Amino acid sequence: MSDEAESRAKDRAEAAKVRKRWITLGEVLGVAAVLISGLTLWNNWNERRETKAEKAATEQRASAKVAKLVLVAADGGKQTLALKPAAPEQSVQSQTILFPTALDVSPAATTGEPRIEGGWFEHALVKAREAAGLPDNSRGDERLPVVIVTQFLADGDPHEDVALYDVGYTISGKFLGGHSVTLRGISLVAKVKRDHAQARLDARWKTLLPAAK
Repeated sequence: MSDEAESRAKDRAEAAKVRKRWITLGEVLGVAAVLISGLTLWNNWNERRETKAEKAATEQRASAKVAKLVLVAADGGKQTLALKPAAPEQSVQSQTILFPTALDVSPAATTGEPRIEGGWFEHALVKAREAAGLPDNSRGDERLPVVIVTQFLADGDPHEDVALYDVGYTISGKFLGGHSVTLRGISLVAKVKRDHAQARLDARWKTLLPAAK
């Protein structure tokens, strides 16, 4: 073989090696591109999944929070306390107010206008205070425990809440001249189970008026 032919053969062999190296590099780059694309897709999917999970958890917490009812006094009248939920997303449908057994007062029910009226229990409360030897006039806000069973809507879904509340009131007057009870507000004591509500209520009544029979 002539030198020229041998040189051409070497050139062709070298060119083949170069092409082979480029093909190999191209394959590597292609595989790398596929891997990067796959990782990008996985990251995007994982981020969307985490975002959805976080959003679902947030919505669940918000829903659970809205389903927890806390009542507040919308205004304090002398004989009537208008009640409303602390959360604006809630709407009271009906309520049943339970009183201590010692007062011998029947439960009071309301529909569409949540409230507590002093007339429901005033006479019985005055008698109980007299029997307990309590003063005719308040030295501050007195407390009457009640259980309020509330049917309400939260974001359109129906719920029931059973809770022990203290009704704040003041009393003034004399035995012969009659007593006057003024309602001040309510405060949440505890959430209770329906089956144990009356027992919890009576126990708190005895704590607040230990001498009452």
